[in-house]
Amino acid sequence: MHRSLISAAVLTLIGLAPLAHATPAAATAVQATSQLPRNASPTHYAVSLTPDAAASTFSATVTIALDVKQRTNTLTLNANELAFSAASISAGPGQPAIEAAHIGVDAAAETASFSFAQPLAPGHYQLHLVYTGKIGSQANGLFALDYDTKDGKRRALYTQFENSDARRLIPSWDEPNYKASFALEVTVPKDQMAVSNMPAASTTELADGRKLVRFATTPKMSTYLLFFGLGEFDRTTATENGTDLGVVTQKGASSQAKFALDSSVAVLREYNDYFGVKYPLPKLDNIAAPGRSQFFSAMENWGSIFTFEGAMLLDPAISTQRDKEVAFLVVAHEMAHQWFGDLVTMRWWDDLWLNEGFASWMEGRTTARLHPEWHSELESVAGREQAMARDAVATTHPVVQHVETVEQASMAFDDITYQKGEAVIRMLENYVGADAWRDGVRAYMKAHAYNNTVSDDLWREMEKTAHKPITAIAHDFTLQPGVPLIRVGDTVCQNGSTRVTLTQGEFSKDQPNKKPLSWRVPVTAQVLGGASASTLTKGARTVLTLPGCGPVLVNAGQNGYYRTLYAPAAFKTLAANFAKLPTIDQLGLMGDTWSLGLAGLQPASGFLDLVQATPADAAPQVWGKVAEVFNSIDQFYSGQPERRQRFDAYAIARLSPVLARIGWSAAAGEADPVATLRNHLIATLGMLGDPAVIAEARRRYAAQSSDASAMPGAIRLTVLGVVARQADSATWDQLRASAQAEKSALVKTELYDLLAAPSDAALAQRALELALTDEPGATNSPALIVHVAQQHPDLAFDFALAHLEQVNQKVDSPSRSRYFPRLGAQSADPAMLDKLQAYADAHLAKGSRRDTDTAIAGIKYRIKVRGERLPEIDTWLANNK
Repeated sequence: MHRSLISAAVLTLIGLAPLAHATPAAATAVQATSQLPRNASPTHYAVSLTPDAAASTFSATVTIALDVKQRTNTLTLNANELAFSAASISAGPGQPAIEAAHIGVDAAAETASFSFAQPLAPGHYQLHLVYTGKIGSQANGLFALDYDTKDGKRRALYTQFENSDARRLIPSWDEPNYKASFALEVTVPKDQMAVSNMPAASTTELADGRKLVRFATTPKMSTYLLFFGLGEFDRTTATENGTDLGVVTQKGASSQAKFALDSSVAVLREYNDYFGVKYPLPKLDNIAAPGRSQFFSAMENWGSIFTFEGAMLLDPAISTQRDKEVAFLVVAHEMAHQWFGDLVTMRWWDDLWLNEGFASWMEGRTTARLHPEWHSELESVAGREQAMARDAVATTHPVVQHVETVEQASMAFDDITYQKGEAVIRMLENYVGADAWRDGVRAYMKAHAYNNTVSDDLWREMEKTAHKPITAIAHDFTLQPGVPLIRVGDTVCQNGSTRVTLTQGEFSKDQPNKKPLSWRVPVTAQVLGGASASTLTKGARTVLTLPGCGPVLVNAGQNGYYRTLYAPAAFKTLAANFAKLPTIDQLGLMGDTWSLGLAGLQPASGFLDLVQATPADAAPQVWGKVAEVFNSIDQFYSGQPERRQRFDAYAIARLSPVLARIGWSAAAGEADPVATLRNHLIATLGMLGDPAVIAEARRRYAAQSSDASAMPGAIRLTVLGVVARQADSATWDQLRASAQAEKSALVKTELYDLLAAPSDAALAQRALELALTDEPGATNSPALIVHVAQQHPDLAFDFALAHLEQVNQKVDSPSRSRYFPRLGAQSADPAMLDKLQAYADAHLAKGSRRDTDTAIAGIKYRIKVRGERLPEIDTWLANNK
């Protein structure tokens, strides 16, 4: 699954970080049963489904071939909001059926139990169930998405099952280790397209205007990977090495899918080679759906990848270079899952990172390989920063984590699973070598195809191919939480070599006196401009000898997962030579300096020293990092107008010349990252209150009806974002009218987001009230509240809590325990701490509070930074006028 991705331009302009991933987390204090009795296991599901989209219901039957392992009277399956009308069991085709003596449903445990008058002896059986269920409006189970077209409203159906929602459509052993094959047939309107994991094996038109579609039987797979979609669709196709590749869109949108289809072809070719196992299904579709979820943007159903339109389709009216890159990343991530996750699946949610960390790593590796012009390898630093920010607080958890409940499995879809998992893989690949790592992956795929694994199965294969003790290092970084801290001591140059002492500790943001854990850390260092040397730190102190003399750079190439803290003199020397560092090391040094400064381990103003040393022609990604941190500092000053104005004036003075150099319009032949930086700078300068940028955005907005070039698609949303942030009531009304009139579901979603961007609290309140209506669309309303929360967290949280029942109806039901804490997470008001705690006490089970605890930790840290670190920035600004 790919985590929630909203337009990069909109995220930047309203200060919204992409939401941590995943579908579900609990709605209330219910703790659903995590694992079923082990007295039986399925081998095949034959499902017959008849959806009624208009009534939002479905009827179905399923015949489950299963093996009873132990003598029992009762079979217990997962089921959620299903109503059973009949249940029987037989010893096979042609054998007499025995009706269930009792059907018991446990809504809290999400199970159904079928009891029989006589015990079932061990053996093979077929369980036949007849039942009905509901079609929801949010992305879990079988759900409906309503969307606008030029011909009026339309409704399409889709499924979303990860992590534990297959049970909303099929009574099943809904756990990843219960793999079985599936034969799905559906009775649907004959003028609509039905899509599933496998191609249709037969289609029969019925006399009542419907058709019966039977899909080919799937390979053995986990329940959460089953997919069904139905609607007025177009499908564009290509072929690669015998595999039928397709992109399925709403009718009329297939032209926006060309890049995704072309990318699928290139990625499949790459993966067939890399994994050493050819993609095993006859077809692979990417299904683009209107709307969105707050917790995921795409899902790796085997053979039928589901993706919200905003993360895959490219509309020239609004799509940016960054949108194009995101579309490729999502395709690469979800297609990597066809091997890591689908072909080989983690045994239980403890090892979810085997799916998500590896897919994240593969998306980055593949993007760098197939689109080197984007320099996506630089994004690995940003991903690592995201992981470390989460990993350095007391509420973190190991990469391999203990999961007991459905809710805890849902909470596992976070920065540790994705970004830390990816960073650890990158570090280990660098340690053993790319070829040895690939050979290990190939061996793992061949050894465990169609089966389930734990992390040690992978390490075992890696050690065979790498001939290095990788398991011990991997255990240090996956079985315990936290971020290593490598302190770089003074250097001694003698006879053309430099000796540097490295001391290991632990980086913590909120536990300064914590007894540090210990890791075996692969460290690479170099004298600036010289050859690198590597060592494996195994204790508190390591001495490393480097060829050459000069400034020492630790974590050269930025492959290591650790923070690097230089002695003051060493940092000063690196800052003076900042322009000479490779771009990736400039980003790494900036990330460490900012985070260590906020934690009080070095002056918080150290980042500004690096900004002063950043040349005007530094890489776009470096100036993007500067803009990102400037935005963070601006937010820290919220509520302190004089101090904020002083900082903003400095930030505008540093960024304005960069925007002036690259301009508002793309130059012929400019590098792709420049286009991304342009949007980033316009958005950031707008947030900082740059009068010139605000005036130009307003000019372009006013001119768009008479000048087609005023709002090109490449910057349209960014310009609108600046206008929306500064909007008055009349402008807000104009933006709303545009959203109401828009017929493209993709564009409409983005326009409604803008209504939540204003800095004016009264307009933010109007956006909140609008979110409770049907106008924005069922899946867009929750996003409006989230977007308001980025600037007005206390207002948004209080509003959502005051309208708890209405908001609950609009949020993915299993995700509510994650949604509400995040509304208040950006607050710096101490009162929010008690509000979040009270919410958790009233609505969340004890084991489902990680997101609340993390939000509380973040607020406490933000308050500390404002009180203890901003004065250092004030002093720096006073001394550097």
